[in-house]
Order: sequence, then C-alpha cells, then structure tokens
Amino acid sequence: MGDVLRGTGVVAGIAIANAKVLSGDLTGYLNKYNAGTPDVESGKMTEAIKAASAELAQLIATAKANSQDSQADIMDAHYTMVNDPGLAANMYGKIEQGTAAPQAALTAAEEFATLFDSMPDPYLRERAADVRDVGRRLARLLLGVGHIQYEAEAIVLCAEEIEPSVAASMPEGPVCGIVLGKASTTSHTVIIAKARGIPTVAGLGSSLTRIADGTAIIVDGNTGQVLLEPTPEQLAEYQHKAEAEAARRQQDAQLAALEAVTLDGKRIQLAANVGSPSDMTAARKQGAEGVGLFRSEYLFMGRAVPPSEEEQFAAYKEVAEQCGSQLCVIRTMDIGGDKPLHYLNIAKEENPFLGWRAIRISLERTDLFITQLKAILRAGAFGKVAIMLPMIISTAEITAARECVKQAVAELRMEGKAFAPDVPLGIMIETPAAAVMAQQLAGECDFFSIGTNDLVQYTLAVDRGNPAVSSLYSHFHPAVLALIDNVVKAGHNHNIWVGMCGEMAGDPLAAPLLTAMGIDELSMSAPSIPRVKAVIRKLEEKPIRELLEQALALNEARAIRRLMEDYISGQ
Repeated sequence: MGDVLRGTGVVAGIAIANAKVLSGDLTGYLNKYNAGTPDVESGKMTEAIKAASAELAQLIATAKANSQDSQADIMDAHYTMVNDPGLAANMYGKIEQGTAAPQAALTAAEEFATLFDSMPDPYLRERAADVRDVGRRLARLLLGVGHIQYEAEAIVLCAEEIEPSVAASMPEGPVCGIVLGKASTTSHTVIIAKARGIPTVAGLGSSLTRIADGTAIIVDGNTGQVLLEPTPEQLAEYQHKAEAEAARRQQDAQLAALEAVTLDGKRIQLAANVGSPSDMTAARKQGAEGVGLFRSEYLFMGRAVPPSEEEQFAAYKEVAEQCGSQLCVIRTMDIGGDKPLHYLNIAKEENPFLGWRAIRISLERTDLFITQLKAILRAGAFGKVAIMLPMIISTAEITAARECVKQAVAELRMEGKAFAPDVPLGIMIETPAAAVMAQQLAGECDFFSIGTNDLVQYTLAVDRGNPAVSSLYSHFHPAVLALIDNVVKAGHNHNIWVGMCGEMAGDPLAAPLLTAMGIDELSMSAPSIPRVKAVIRKLEEKPIRELLEQALALNEARAIRRLMEDYISGQ
C-alpha cells in the first residue's frame, strides 16, 4: 500500500491518473539570460507585452466560445493587468536602473502583488496570484520558456500553486485532477476547477514533495486524501466510487429547475455568490434562485480613482435585471488595510484583518459610501435588491449606515433619479461579537447573512491559509455550530430571514444541520447548488432535528464531520 497524503478537499470528486508535477522555478533560465542595454531590454519588454496581450485575447475568445464565462473574466482581468500603465512604468523604470527585462517583470509584479497579500477578504487576497501570474507570463515570453505540453492520456496536475493562466489554458479532457500545496478555496485555479468539475485537493504543504512526476495517484476531493501508488484493491474501490459519483452528478443536474424543498415542505432558497454580471450565466444554469452575495469590492479594485455612481449603477442594474423577480443582495465594499487603493490612503497596518476595513471605512468615507448606496438604490428600480453591510459589530454601525441611506435617498430625490425607496438593509454575521449580539442586532436590520469564512477564522483563531494550522479550521467545530444556531434563533425571534454566504453554505454535509436549525437561504458558488439541492430534497424534519441534537452534543469537529458523512452516505 502506498502513501496516503492528507489535505483539504476543495472540489469534490474522484480522479485516477498519473501525476504531472509542475515547477514554477525560473531561476535557471534567469541565470542563463544575456541582458542587453536598457534600450534593448525596454524594446523586448514592449514586444513581450504585445505577445502576452495576444495570448490572453485568444484565451478570452476561446473561453467565451465555450461558454466559460468565469474563466473569460479571469483572463480579461489579466489582460487589463498586462496593459496597466502603472505596472508598465514600474517595469520600464527597473530596466532603466539596469535590471534585465525578465527580472524587471517579476520584481514589479511582486511589488504590486504584496499589496494584495494582506487583504482581509480571502478571495481578494488570492488576487495576488493573478498579479504574479502576469509577471511570470511576461518573464516566460522574455526567457523563451514554453507552455505545458499535454498528451492524450489523463493526468493529475500537482504543484505548490498553479497559476491562473495555466489553469485557464488547460484543455478539456486530459486534466482529471489537481493537487495543490497551498490551502485555498478561493484561488482562481480552484474557481476554474470548480467550474469544470475537476476534483481538487489543496493544502498538502510539505507533503507535496513526496509526489514524483509520473506517480500513479488517486485524488479524493471528497475527503481531501491523495493516494500514491494505490494497490489493485484501492484502484477497484475508487473506480467504483468514481462511477457512482458520475451517476449522482447526472441525477443532481436534473434538479436545476426544481426548488430546494424538504420532504415535509420546508423550502430553502439557494442563491449564488457572484463577483460580476457575467457570473449569472453559470448561476442560472445551475438553478440559482437569485444572488445572495454580490461582491461589489471588485468594482473598486485596480484603479486610480473610485468607480463613479454611474459605473456602479450599470453593474448592479445588470445583475438585478438578470435576477428578475428574485432577490439580489449587494454587499457594500469590503475593502481593508494594505489594499492597492491609492484613493483611500490606508496606512500599513500590523494586522489588517482586525484593522480599518469594510463598514469602518464606509462610515468614515461617507462620500464613497453614499455614492455606492445611491447606485444600489437606483438598481432597485430595475429588480429586487438588498443592501448588506460587512463586518458589523454594533447596533451603532447599523444606525449610522441607515442615516447614510437616508441621505442617499434625499440626494436621489433632489436629482430626480428613479430609485427604490424601500430597499432592505441587512448585515453579515462574520465576527463572534455579531453572533453573540445577534438578538440586539436583529432588531435593527432586515436580514442576516452568516459569513462563515471569517466567522470560523475569528472564532477559532485559525488562519486557514496557514498550512501549519489549517487542519484546525472547520465549520463543524462545536463553537461555530453553537454560534450559527444562536444567530438563526435570534433572527427568527425578530421575524427576519437568516441566510448564509460562506463556504459552509455550499457544503452538502452541512445542509442537514443548517436546515434543522431553520436557515432560510444558502448562497454559494454556482456549481455547488445541484448537490446541496439534492441533499435538501431528501431531508425530513424529525430525523434532522435528532441529528442536530446529536451533533451539538459532540465535542470535536472531526466527530461531527464523521457523523454527517455517515448520514449523507446513508441517504
């Protein structure tokens, strides 16, 4: 029996193939590079930027032709970065100081990427990989390093981190699994893997070095296990599992047009988390009932000035219209310390996760906040929208935000613009403070949405991106479950609906517990919707209430997870 490595399953499914180990080390190529004069190197950089733009344009066109909208958006962002005047000026400046063009591309991109690394929002923090990817794309072109060559046979890609451009250019078919050293559920590589249904395990850390190129490998995205050189018995077992999963996915896909309703009539709204209007195409295909989280901060990123009211209005309006009669929940900008937003002048902070971010910035920079609120209110004239405030820890913040909404309404009336005057105002419950104070907060807002990514990190004091402690991160921890149960009860005591928009919302294993608690809405990445819907449609109140009591009586996250695995496997 071969080695069994353990990581975190980030895309469910089984993959059986040989490993293809990727190395991103360009050191040898850099050492052999013969640099010319600054003028020569600048000329090479200009040509590399043109070549990179052409490559990305082709990737965008191919993705759109294949209806891979999220992939096209990622490459479109890279296209913008490649042609960013600020990044180019930094690279040319380094060349003038005597740096060779390939190293200038890498260094300039790294300087920009470090600004993203300490962002509070995990999804935004992952954008550092995109900036580094752009620098590496230029460096490879300058060094003459070719792209990965794929053969016909199936492979499992293994790497510490796979660049988004590499993931985006993967052909359909050969790549049947992915193994990553880093622990991330929000990298663009994982997003692409989810969209394509490629089983993925992340967070192997140093164990990744035990995988040799060409090794026979099994990737279990359900459990986070990676089996090296499996025995004939293990191969047979996992081939059976893979066939069963394929049949189940086919069954789940047939539920897209149906509601998520339990056997005894409890209905739960399943919505989508989106970052741009184009994400709605995939969301609708998967049966999403509206948008539970529109991440508006992407409109604020990568620019010298904040987005205007008209720019924001256009984006919010497009998504609201695509939601039709269903609700679109728009989170106000979740911006934080050390983000590359020069117009905010955020000072470097020792711990930006606990610093000047989200609602704290909005209530101080009311010029930006009111502009955003006006754009959301105007979008409400074209569909059902709601405003969601991030990082709330007190009733005073909600009161101050409502005053800003009143001012936004007054300004829109004076300007004679059409808007919805009765847009619901809700809050994200993503800190232990908010979860504990849920009874008081519920009396001041129209709905709750539980952001489990931050709630778990803050409650357990665990950075899930840190391999040394990421194994301690679990939304099945008894303390987390107790807080969520308290939040749902508090919301219902005040007759407001309670949703969830963190990673837990898309976990099929968590669906029975959340349903038993009385959750009203679950918002997740679109590909997760069919499986969660399939689980919910098999649930019945009495058994899951008993299951919840069992879970809350357990003292360990692993024990609760095992309980849920046994329950789901027996459905």
